[in-house]
Amino acid sequence: MMLHIPEVLSADQVRHIRVELDRADWVDGRATVGDQGARVKRNRQLPEHSPLSFKLGEIILEALKKNPLFFAAALPKKTMPPLFNSYEGGEHYGLHVDDSVRHLPNAAGSIRTDLSTTLFLSGPEEYDGGELVVVDTYGTHEVKLPAGDLILYPSTSLHRVEPVTRGARVCAFFWSQSMIRDDWKRSMLFELDQNISSLRAKIGDSDEVLGLTGHYHNLLRQWAEV
Repeated sequence: MMLHIPEVLSADQVRHIRVELDRADWVDGRATVGDQGARVKRNRQLPEHSPLSFKLGEIILEALKKNPLFFAAALPKKTMPPLFNSYEGGEHYGLHVDDSVRHLPNAAGSIRTDLSTTLFLSGPEEYDGGELVVVDTYGTHEVKLPAGDLILYPSTSLHRVEPVTRGARVCAFFWSQSMIRDDWKRSMLFELDQNISSLRAKIGDSDEVLGLTGHYHNLLRQWAEV
């Protein structure tokens, strides 16, 4: 399941993060990938363990905690602190799949990467190219979102970033381990959750809505790894 979640960050939050990133020292993005990724990755990143990366990442993590749509779709058990990258002057990232396991900072353990997230910090009018292209069983999907919006998709998907031919594409990116390992189960729970919410808004807590809510939580209880 791919999901566009709008306005995760406010315009003020985006401006604040961009001001901080504009005066940051960037490094070669190949420092944070394995051998396969390093062959096709050409971009710049904020150093993974820099104080600035942690500080800006906290803004994003706090915004995610307040976003019910992200929680409903990801059902996150752990979310890795966000990283930040920039593409310009023809930089790109060729077709690849994300590492299946990522180590958390400060010896805090590891996460299984069930879900990948790109949070756009540049508006589409600021650069040409730079589309995130996700390839899955349903075809090829191009993504280029407003600043402050994010795209959530399974980490099992092949994906790439097209060359940026004008301006700069600045994003945050991170991974989550879900309480629900299987994508099809997460998708089913998300659809059920959204339909329950829609019905509740229309007819209130009827017996039918309460019954569906019970089924949702019983499925979550059956499948969740907590």
